[in-house]
Amino acid sequence: MSDSRLVKISKYLSKYLRHTPDAIGIKLTPNGWVAVDELLTACAKNKFPITRQELETVVEYNDKQRFSFDSTGTLIRANQGHTVKVDLQLEAVVPPDELYHGTARKSVESILQTGLCKMSRHHVHLSKDIATAKAVGARYGKAVVFAVYAAAMHQAGYIFYCSANGVWLVDHVPPEYLQKI
Repeated sequence: MSDSRLVKISKYLSKYLRHTPDAIGIKLTPNGWVAVDELLTACAKNKFPITRQELETVVEYNDKQRFSFDSTGTLIRANQGHTVKVDLQLEAVVPPDELYHGTARKSVESILQTGLCKMSRHHVHLSKDIATAKAVGARYGKAVVFAVYAAAMHQAGYIFYCSANGVWLVDHVPPEYLQKI
């Protein structure tokens, strides 16, 4: 499969598994899962056919590891980033000392005033390394990276989760735990 097809499928799945499943006629379980057969049928009915092999390739090789199959391979879900209500059954974990958040330059002043807010998503997304944060921020313009003092936040009672694809999640990062780098 070409890289452009991989990206198109990933973006398509992100839209419908994270944000608007009803728009293509699928219903997510409370934990965000949908039957693979139901998803593939819905994609075909909505003029975006995907083969099982293409779906497996996207799950396995997508650079952001956005999707997972369940242990039986019959269900699929997005790993995080939902705007629809789902419970991903994530367990609280102790974060590393520092995590990172990439954003566009235009958001810096607001972030310095209010911190990082989850907006319409379930959590604020954080990266374990600067390079990943920079790549995320670059999607929205000139990238700016913030260091997040995660260990200090954890000691103050903030709860962190780590999704199946290594994205760190927290409800909010107050400005006092941020350093622009």
